[in-house]
Amino acid sequence: MDNKKQLKGCEIIVECLIEQGVEYVFGYPGGQIIDTFDALYKRSGKIKQILTCHEQGAAHAADGYARASGKCGVVIATSGPGATNLVTGIANAYMDSVPMVAITGNVPVPLLGRDSFQEVDIAGITMPITKHNYIVKDVRSLAAVMREAFAVAMSGRRGPVLVDVPKDVQQALCEYEPTAPSALPTAKIRGDMQAAANAVNAAKRPYIFVGGGCISSGASNAVAAFAEKLQAPVCSSVMGLGALPSSHPLFAGLVGMHGSAAVAKTLGRCDLLIALGARFSDRVAQNRNSFMKGAKILHVDIDDAEIDKNVRTDVFLTGDVKNILEKLLPLVEKRTEASWADEVRAEVKNRPFGAVSNILCPRKVIECVCKAAGADTCVATDVGQHQMWAAQSYGFEKPRTFLTSGGLGAMGFGMGAAIGAAFATKKSPVLFTGDGSFHMNLNELATAVKYKCALKIFLFNNNVLGMVRQWQTMFYGGRYSSTELNLPTDYVSLARAFGAEAFTLNKNDDIKDVVEKAFATENTVLVNCVIGRDDTVFPMIPPGKSMDEIIEKREDV
Repeated sequence: MDNKKQLKGCEIIVECLIEQGVEYVFGYPGGQIIDTFDALYKRSGKIKQILTCHEQGAAHAADGYARASGKCGVVIATSGPGATNLVTGIANAYMDSVPMVAITGNVPVPLLGRDSFQEVDIAGITMPITKHNYIVKDVRSLAAVMREAFAVAMSGRRGPVLVDVPKDVQQALCEYEPTAPSALPTAKIRGDMQAAANAVNAAKRPYIFVGGGCISSGASNAVAAFAEKLQAPVCSSVMGLGALPSSHPLFAGLVGMHGSAAVAKTLGRCDLLIALGARFSDRVAQNRNSFMKGAKILHVDIDDAEIDKNVRTDVFLTGDVKNILEKLLPLVEKRTEASWADEVRAEVKNRPFGAVSNILCPRKVIECVCKAAGADTCVATDVGQHQMWAAQSYGFEKPRTFLTSGGLGAMGFGMGAAIGAAFATKKSPVLFTGDGSFHMNLNELATAVKYKCALKIFLFNNNVLGMVRQWQTMFYGGRYSSTELNLPTDYVSLARAFGAEAFTLNKNDDIKDVVEKAFATENTVLVNCVIGRDDTVFPMIPPGKSMDEIIEKREDV
């Protein structure tokens, strides 16, 4: 039976999205993409449009949807400013290896390159921040490009792909035949599996370091089985949080610039660091020359380019982390001796994160929210001190529950990401944000209320850019250049104006009561948490220093 039919290019785009199992598209319409939005309208029974207040919010929502669901996020925008407003969101997805397909309209093909109204070379602009991008100038190639875009975004090291479709291509007729999505290829394993097993078996004090690749590959169970067989402690990058439950007896905590002091101290005693889906960014390997100098490194990653890019490795395996661990597990020897793990556990117990403030302690707020939220709740953050307090103190028990801008560090990410997570999980996410980050995309509060996302927003309000101010205190002689916000914003009134509920929290004694009220509220709710402008995030490894130079508390500065 012939399933071919004549469709417009815009209809082909929508049919391909439906083929790929896309439930939601986030975006904002405009003149050069109006035909595709019209086609979406006609297929609204199969696919839902989520209209945000700004294209950047839409991109972050598609990103958050992808992180929370494991599926590919989709964002659609018009040409010119609509397309350029996606750039930060695309870059953010690229840095954190998040699968996303961004579809942009553009001026008709004959007008390309003529400085036409609302024309930009969005493919050229996004070339460094996408896995691949396309300009579709012939409607006959459109379906193939759309299908390939999803395959590229979801295969190997995941990431964003952009498809730019001129308006006349969207309007042109072409024969279309439905096609089921092809199975994604399994990444080939490269490297010496037996050499990796030999390195593990020879180690007396192995330490496992998990990164975001463990989340992407669905390797959580394999990580737990591997750690338990080795009786090896596990530390995590910010992106890896949730890969192993924080309550697991082998979980030691966060590693990096604001990681656990216990992890920083004990990593130096290990003789083999097993890095799983982590890329040794400068926030972890700050001084590359001294990083893990006394230990061997086994690096497992899906991207060949990451091997020996930032730190030298002794043994490597490239491929899907889950697949590699499942093949490596039978080759490593089971250990019953737990003295090394016990040594690390004792250090963790002796070096807890200290209270930030005696008036309103952000850590206590975060810990209370964690107890109220439940293990399945997605937690989004913006970027700054609140992000690090959340990474340090929130007990993440499951993968895909921590949504944060790790590589790009994009302030304003959290609101869109939380909205995307609400659609992905059909549950109420938590958002931890700061007043600086919140002001960047607070317009998306209207989107959250409109779509009944029921976000629980905890805004840490110190009226300064806290993390930059902390650096100015420590390294710039207390010269607070442009970090004292002094904004007159009434957050409670603002939230209510958007249709949300709101409370103010300003002392420790009220934390439990206010958190309970927030979670009892069925609508989106904002809690204005008034904290000190000189509250700080410690521990901290100063830029370019090694882990043994970690500063554990403010008094040590």
